[in-house]
Amino acid sequence: MKVVIIGAGVAGLAIGWRLLQAGATVTILDRGQPAQGATWAAAGMLAVTAELEDAPPAERDFALLSNSLWPAFTAELEQASGVRLGFVRAGALMVTRDSSALESMRRRGQVADAAGVRALVPLLADDIVGGLWAADEAHVDNRALGEALTIAFVQAGGILVPQEAAVSIEQRGGAALCVLTPYSRYDADAFVVAAGAWSALLADVPIVPVKGEMIALAPPEGAGLPGPVIWGNGVYLVPREDQNRLLVGATMEEAGFDTRLTPGVRDRLRASAQSLIPSLKHWTLSDHWAGLRPKSPDGLPLLGPLKPGNLFVAGGQFRNGILLAPAIAQLMADMVLGKTKAIPAFDPGRFA
Repeated sequence: MKVVIIGAGVAGLAIGWRLLQAGATVTILDRGQPAQGATWAAAGMLAVTAELEDAPPAERDFALLSNSLWPAFTAELEQASGVRLGFVRAGALMVTRDSSALESMRRRGQVADAAGVRALVPLLADDIVGGLWAADEAHVDNRALGEALTIAFVQAGGILVPQEAAVSIEQRGGAALCVLTPYSRYDADAFVVAAGAWSALLADVPIVPVKGEMIALAPPEGAGLPGPVIWGNGVYLVPREDQNRLLVGATMEEAGFDTRLTPGVRDRLRASAQSLIPSLKHWTLSDHWAGLRPKSPDGLPLLGPLKPGNLFVAGGQFRNGILLAPAIAQLMADMVLGKTKAIPAFDPGRFA
């Protein structure tokens, strides 16, 4: 079976890798360089508790499944690519200054009081009264993940075509025939649109870009990074031990495809982070970037066939593209190969 995938982000690369392992011939086209879009801009959190505690059951179950796949997925991908993914299950701490909010957290899991949160993160501000401790939360180096998937895909025999944007998908007789780019035509038996925020330009799907800005802080000499991921005051702090920096994110803004950086946003992110850990005022701002997340109207991913039936979409992952990657890869590969059907809650047909 010959498959063309549009989009070399974490979803497109992982789906392509799984299809190659199943014996398909796969070509991936990307408008830029592989894994340099939302995959590159993410923070790499596998945040089931922090992000999906109140999610619909189908999304939460799918996230729990994908989270359970991550250790084996990491080992397999590291072996295939030779790239370390920085997968760390160091937990996450969701802190609060509000005693009533802390009581509400008790219904969600293990709560730590003021002394308990400082035992986990000694640098926390004095007015934090406690927090929810999620010991199973993890994070991964998303940029290393993109590199690893690119290497694994190519080494498995995949054809990767960067800097070649898909312009349209030609259809005839109730079937998709080929993808047209400014330079060439790519015929296949099946097609997968995994173009992130740009997916709606190629397929009839209601996916819109949501801009997110992030910063990174570097510690002064002798200062250490916090161990777990920290959530609070509208931001999250993600330690990157191998890079010796702390990621701070992230904003959400529907601004089309505008990825210009905003000094005011940068300053607000830093101020929010310093309200959690006051000593961060002595840290150096080392980076500031933006990316575009793909969002659907109901916030759930679109994973499944479109019309015509040999055209598929894998999009709308919004804030959880890294977390859901292993499960999406297997589900979409199986659908393209005719081994399974779409999960109803994620079926793109719900917006028909």
